[in-house]
Amino acid sequence: MDLSGFRDPQIARNLIDAINATAVEPVKFMEVCGTHTVAIAKHGLRDVMPESITLLSGPGCPVCVTSNADIDTAIEFARQPGVIVTTFGDMMKVPGSYSSLSNEKADGRDIRIVYSPLDALDIAERNPESQVVFIGVGFETTVPVIASAIEQAAARGIENFSVFSAHKTVPEALRALVNDPDVQIGGFILPGHVSTIIGLEPYRFLAEEYSVPSVITGFEPIDVLQGVYMLAKQVAEGRAEVEIAYTRAVPPAGNPAAIAKMDEVFEPTDAEWRGIGVIPATGLAIREQYARFDALKRVPVQPPETKETKGCQCGEVLRGVTLPFQCKLFAKSCTPEHPIGPCMVSSEGSCAAYYRYTDYGKSA
Repeated sequence: MDLSGFRDPQIARNLIDAINATAVEPVKFMEVCGTHTVAIAKHGLRDVMPESITLLSGPGCPVCVTSNADIDTAIEFARQPGVIVTTFGDMMKVPGSYSSLSNEKADGRDIRIVYSPLDALDIAERNPESQVVFIGVGFETTVPVIASAIEQAAARGIENFSVFSAHKTVPEALRALVNDPDVQIGGFILPGHVSTIIGLEPYRFLAEEYSVPSVITGFEPIDVLQGVYMLAKQVAEGRAEVEIAYTRAVPPAGNPAAIAKMDEVFEPTDAEWRGIGVIPATGLAIREQYARFDALKRVPVQPPETKETKGCQCGEVLRGVTLPFQCKLFAKSCTPEHPIGPCMVSSEGSCAAYYRYTDYGKSA
């Protein structure tokens, strides 16, 4: 697909002018997706917003919202004899309470980066003498393929493969943010990738129950500007709806086949979100019929008592109450080379985006 039109300077200028003409009253819009955070920082879109609009980064980076308790559990799996831990690369440097997967690998633990859970399944098939644990971190976007890997393990009789499910689902987390008195969100830029799976309906409560305008957008500069304009227009007109600006990728019903695959293998459970706390029914547990592929049941572990890193404000950043450069550790003791918190680790993390694409990191 030719995306050059979504970076056209004149179209961008027209949208910026339209936003300036429409956004009169002060309002805060939160981008939920980490890819949006990167796009906004990379293209300098905060700098072209009128003074009336504040763009906040939310909990849209799955690595960032993973709790220390879950990271500690992943590390504890790696410390068990005969266990191979497989994970996506962005989890490696995320610090837990006392260590990280990267540090554990340096100490000799068998931890392998994979690009797909199907790669982990192949590792299990080639290493029948070991237990292979895949660390499942991600939102609705990645869950269907992980569900498929579990189904394939069952079909192929690969009984030494299991998944530690630290997955999270997005919509109910937004309810927690709307109810947070410290944030005062006036509109949501909803995640494009997640929405390709779940569609529009799961967000409808934002408009109907809370009168919060919301727009699903893509990730090119024009996508984001169009989304901001649609939000500003809703606010100016006193409307609250859930709209789709990313129609080339997001149908209103999402992807029913992917949703069915996810529901076949996983069921809702409570989950702890960094900075927000436990949110009911936002986690995904492996259903009983696939329980033999649940790492917590296959390889029981007892991680140490969780502790938080002193001074790290990732939790406040993820809630939108603190901007990355307002953290006293930002670009000082906390950098991408030596991250203190996960928001500086992940390529989708708010702190990493600010550090890489703004003057705050360069001038520190």
